[in-house]
Amino acid sequence: MNQFTIGIDLGGTNIKAAIFDNEYKSLTEKSIPTEAAMGPNHVMNRIKETIMDMIHTSNLSLTDIKCMGMGIPGLLDPYEGLSIFSPNFPHWENIHVVNHMKTFFDFQTFIDNDVRVNLYGEWRYGSGVGYENLVLITLGTGLGSGIINDGKVIYGKTSSAGEIGHMNMYREGRPCKCGSSGCLGRYVSAVGMVNTFIEKLNEGQQSIIQEWVGQDHSLITAKMISEAYDQGDHVAIEVMHETGRILGFGLSNVINILNPELIIVGGGMSAAGDRLLNIVRETTAKHALKLSSQACKIQQAQLGERAGMIGAAAYANERLKQTKA
Repeated sequence: MNQFTIGIDLGGTNIKAAIFDNEYKSLTEKSIPTEAAMGPNHVMNRIKETIMDMIHTSNLSLTDIKCMGMGIPGLLDPYEGLSIFSPNFPHWENIHVVNHMKTFFDFQTFIDNDVRVNLYGEWRYGSGVGYENLVLITLGTGLGSGIINDGKVIYGKTSSAGEIGHMNMYREGRPCKCGSSGCLGRYVSAVGMVNTFIEKLNEGQQSIIQEWVGQDHSLITAKMISEAYDQGDHVAIEVMHETGRILGFGLSNVINILNPELIIVGGGMSAAGDRLLNIVRETTAKHALKLSSQACKIQQAQLGERAGMIGAAAYANERLKQTKA
């Protein structure tokens, strides 16, 4: 009884969920569309249905589940169980996720920011094992980040520490949903890199990608830019290098301020790998403090899309121990 933990990674596009045993081996995993536009109650019901389906598939009962962890994008209060604001979820303000789950399940539910649970997963079971000072950034729609300092996850006064993606890089730059402009995430995320690429095309540069998308720039993806890079496309190479340099300048600030041993780069765009990261490393080596930069490795995330589910489950078990202490 009570031998299994559920990990939920709630994304704007998909809900990714898994049931884990005590060794964090998954019994079953499931991914379904979030359908965020249908509103918070619909999303909560989608999560409930996913959990019940996984329990049935695994031949378990609700009494076999000891707790559940959920990674949720945006600003939240992890101890109140309240999701305050999530920019990619319509009408999502002050949603008490834990109370919603209590109407469905008796086991305890714990929530945290989606990037922090990704960080927790990589730290405990991925590329961050053995490190006590590390930073995780995720490059996708934006730039998410989480920080571990001297073996502790950093939260800050309002549980919103580590918003590296909103570090201002340009006084008058691209507008950001946070209300500011010129934020790092507007340039080095997958969306940011695509926007930079489109700007080059609008200036008159020519790329093989134009043939692939039939001149429809809305079809361009970060993956296409990586593929064009491999084919020697000069625009793709220029954009990849420019993106890497901007990210390198941003991470130079991170290295100078936090002095981490390791920076892990995750998210969908991390698939660019060394095409991007070699430029990042070169930039930080030149512009971060020498002693700090030499002590810091920058590498790709190991767990990929599973980090959020594993991290959410591990985080929930840690919180459950704290409640019983």
